[in-house]
Amino acid sequence: MRTTLVASLAAATVSAFLLAGCSSDDSSMDGHSMGSPNSSSASSDQADASAEFNDADVMFARMMYPHHAQAVEMAAMVDGRTENSDVVALASAIEAAQQPEMDRMTAWLAEWGQPAPSSDMGEMGGMDHSSGMGMMTQQDMDALSAATGAEFDRQWLTMMIEHHEGAIEMANIEIADGSNPDAQEMARTIVASQQQEIDTMQALLG
Repeated sequence: MRTTLVASLAAATVSAFLLAGCSSDDSSMDGHSMGSPNSSSASSDQADASAEFNDADVMFARMMYPHHAQAVEMAAMVDGRTENSDVVALASAIEAAQQPEMDRMTAWLAEWGQPAPSSDMGEMGGMDHSSGMGMMTQQDMDALSAATGAEFDRQWLTMMIEHHEGAIEMANIEIADGSNPDAQEMARTIVASQQQEIDTMQALLG
């Protein structure tokens, strides 16, 4: 049952990426094959949309970047510490989803003339558990690194649930206050995909 849950999650994640890619490819191919006189204006509209941003968008990219970086670090810890195939599959799905999002956030900040993001947790203003954003402290990460087997699985799932809940909170702020359509679309994707992963992790914890 647990393997089925994780397999379904992974399949849904891959399907979402493929659908997004196909939609993008189809749109660009249609514009090219038709030789539409509106293609240049469409490109201009896309550029305008990319250039449209406010302080909430910048904060979202700068803060979500180190948040994602910690999730990717936690995903990497799975190697050699557990033989639980469900946990291994979840970690792979998390890394596959969040690393590309980090790359996109870096590109946005460059386009907006903002400093490059940092994976340094200090970027989040000393954020800790009390902030509600789900960031793990160094002590948490050290404890997780020292654990193995079933104890590692329990800690990893518990921490990742809290981490995901923080990401959803941050994404909801972007949805409410941001203005950049691409950043808001990513925020909506984060809410949907990470809630699905939370449900799976809670089921694995029992």
